[in-house]
Amino acid sequence: MNLEIAKIFCDLAELKNFSRTAELHGISQSAVSQQLAHLEIVHNAQLINRKERPPELTASGQAFYRACKDILERYDQLNHELATLTKTTCRVNIASIFSIGMHTMQPYIKKFMKLFPDVNLVVEYLDSKDIYERILKGSIDMGIVALPRRDRTMQVYAFENEPLVLACAPGHPFSAAGEIDIHRIQGEKFIAFSRNVPTRQHIDGILKRYSVSVQIMMEFDNIETIKRAIEINSGIGILPRPSMQMEAAGKTLVEVGFSNEHFYRPTGIIVRKDHPLNRAAQYLLDLMRKDSEMET
Repeated sequence: MNLEIAKIFCDLAELKNFSRTAELHGISQSAVSQQLAHLEIVHNAQLINRKERPPELTASGQAFYRACKDILERYDQLNHELATLTKTTCRVNIASIFSIGMHTMQPYIKKFMKLFPDVNLVVEYLDSKDIYERILKGSIDMGIVALPRRDRTMQVYAFENEPLVLACAPGHPFSAAGEIDIHRIQGEKFIAFSRNVPTRQHIDGILKRYSVSVQIMMEFDNIETIKRAIEINSGIGILPRPSMQMEAAGKTLVEVGFSNEHFYRPTGIIVRKDHPLNRAAQYLLDLMRKDSEMET
C-alpha cells in the first residue's frame, strides 16, 4: 500500500460512491475497484460491503480507515512543518548613522543583496545614542557608527576610515584651491555638528591640535542640514568625503583637501557579544569589517 491508495480508500469510505471517488482522483471507476480488491487481498479482509447501497465499511474496513486517516494526517502535518521551515525568511537588522548608511555602506549593501537576494535586510538610520541602546536591547544585529566607543558588552570592528575634507560653497575663496593649510581656516565662519555628536568632538580635537579657532555660526545634529547651510555660503565645514559625492558631482559644494596631513573619521561596526548572528548577518559583518586594532 502507498499513500495514494490510502487516500483513495479514505475518500471512498467518506463519499460512499465509486464513481465520485474515481472522478476526484482522475481515474476510472474500475481502477478504484481494483485497488480496493488489492487491499483486501493483501490484508486478507473484506473492507467494504459492496452489497450495501451505499457501500458501507465493514468492521475491518473501519479499523483500516482510522489507521489510514491517522497516517495521512501525520504525513500532511510533516509536509506543513517542512514547508514552514523551508519558507522561513532569514532576517538581518542593522542600524547606521545617516551619513555612513547613505554613502559609505551602499557598495557593501549592494554586494550583500546580490549574494543573498532572499534575505530580508532591514536598514534603519538612527543617531549613535539610539544605535547603542538598540544593540544592548538586542533588537538589531549590528550597528555602524562613527568613532565607536569601547564597551565590555560589545564587540567593535573597524569599518572604513572616511577622509575628512573642507567643504565650501562654489563661490567661496577656498573653492579654487586644490588643498589648503588647515591654519588658513583660522577665524572662518564654520558650520559644525552639534556638540553631542562624536564627529564634532573628533573635528574639535583636530582643530585644537593645530591651534586653530573658527567662528561657529550654526550647529546641526545631521550632515544633510550642515551641507545645505554650506551650500548657501553661511560658512565652511569639515565633512567626510563620501557624504559629499552627490553635491560635488552636482557642483553645489566643493571639497578641498588639507596639505598638513590626511585627516580621517574612523567608523566601526558594533555587535553585542552575546548576540548570535545568523549566517547571512555573519557574512555581512565579514564583508564590511576591516582588520584593525579597533577589534576588541
